Formats: sequence, C-alpha cells, structure tokens
Amino acid sequence: MNLIDCHTHTQFSMDSDADIVQMIERAKSLNLSAYAVTDHCECNFWYEREHYSAEQILLADDYFNYKQDFDNSVNAVNALKEKYSDFNLICGVEMGQAMADIEVAEKIVNDTRLDFVISSVHQIKGEKDFYYIDYANMTMDEIYNLLERYFIEVYELCKWGKFDVLGHLTYCIRYMKMRNGINPDLKRFDDIIAESFRKLAQKDKGIEINSSGIRQNCGYTFPSLEYVKLFHDKGGEIISIGSDAHTVDDIGADVVTAIEVAKTAGFRRICYFRERKPYFLDI
Repeated sequence: MNLIDCHTHTQFSMDSDADIVQMIERAKSLNLSAYAVTDHCECNFWYEREHYSAEQILLADDYFNYKQDFDNSVNAVNALKEKYSDFNLICGVEMGQAMADIEVAEKIVNDTRLDFVISSVHQIKGEKDFYYIDYANMTMDEIYNLLERYFIEVYELCKWGKFDVLGHLTYCIRYMKMRNGINPDLKRFDDIIAESFRKLAQKDKGIEINSSGIRQNCGYTFPSLEYVKLFHDKGGEIISIGSDAHTVDDIGADVVTAIEVAKTAGFRRICYFRERKPYFLDI
C-alpha cells in the first residue's frame, strides 16, 4: 500500500512546536510515498492586529499576522527540498476562511512557491473558531443553526474552488463531540453537502480524508465513510490523505485507516500534488 501524509503542521503553525526537520525525518523513516507540510494560514487574520476592528479582534485567538507564518513555512520547506531531494517533500498550506478575505486567498492560491493548497473552514462569520466555542450551554437548535451556517460557508468555498482539496469536512463537530458528547444528526445537511461535492467534482477538485478523528477518540475520519462515498457518487476523483499531525509522533497516524475508508467508498487511487498538479497512486 502506498502511504502518504499530506496534512501536517510544524513550528510555523501557531498550535505546533514540532521541529520541521524532525517531522521530515520521521516521514522519511515511515517510507511515505509523499509528505506535505501544510502549516496554518488563516485568511481572516493575515495582517497584523492593528489592521482589524475591535469586533474582529474579539473573534481571534489573539493571534495575527499569518502572512509571516505563511512566508516562514513556505520558504523553509522550499529550502529543505534541496537537502531532501531524494524524498517526495511537498510544500503546502492549510488555508483557513478563504471566503472571509478573498483578496488574501487569491494571493495564497496564486503563490508559485506552493505545491498544494488545502482549504478549510475553522471559523464562520461572527463566531470564534469551533475549537473555542462553548457548546455546553447551547441548545440543539442553536447547534443546528451553527452547523447550517458552517455548511453554507463550505458550499460558498466550493463554488469558488481555487484550492486543491477541501480540508476535514465536519471539523465543526470535532470539539462538540469530544468535549461535550454532543453528536448531532448531519443527515439534515446532506443536500448542501452533496451540492458542495458536485461543485468540487465539476472543478476537478478533491477532498481530504483526515485521520485525526481516530486518535482523538471521535471514532471516525473527517469526513466519515458515508460522506466519502457521497463524494464518490457525485463524481469526485481526487482523494488526499492527511493525519493533521501537530507533533512528530503523529506523522502518518491512522493514514492506513483513512486509505481503507477511501477504498471502501469506491476509490482505487489516492492523490498528492506537486506544482498544484495531482499525481495519483494506486491503493
């Protein structure tokens, strides 16, 4: 089986201290066929703090200037490509909230230093990142309203579609389930998810199967098997695999399970990107 890990974070992400060289060495030791560094870059906080209104600042985790992190990460990976010329090292980014600042998002996707762009929604308009929301005191109506807004923003992102793969669909339920045991029924959103997948398939874009839910005790990948099947049914062909590792030890974690999900859903190939072009590997 060809193993890849195309969603990982290093010292250039605000929520990781992982040394980039140690991450690459770990990926090499696992004999990965492809390994991508995809440090965080949140479009809605690209600039320094002074650029934003008081209302916007309240929705941040007091962290700004993702442009600096982006440049540091991309420059570091491209410099290391020469050292690791015998290894399939990919320069990527996890671009968050593209719809919050299209101008910034356009800058990122047009950056020729990048091989690969994951586009994720960590935060919706008027709300903090899903990680920071207190779900304990929310009613189920409030939770379903939050989820509806999330899937609408995902749909708008897929209509734009200038990235390579959609990152960890259903990230929105990760923390409400892990911390509060809240497990909403997502079937009410199947129609808009299907429409999002149609848009991706039409644009020859993909989704990632993010294995982090396995080690984080959610019990399944993001998205789960039923939605990977749905993507296949709507004509999707591009599947990326990522651990979402923020530590050296988590490189490659449960990617075998994620690949098995792809296979069960009907896919026979997985994909990595170089110079924004897909390259397929048989499962």
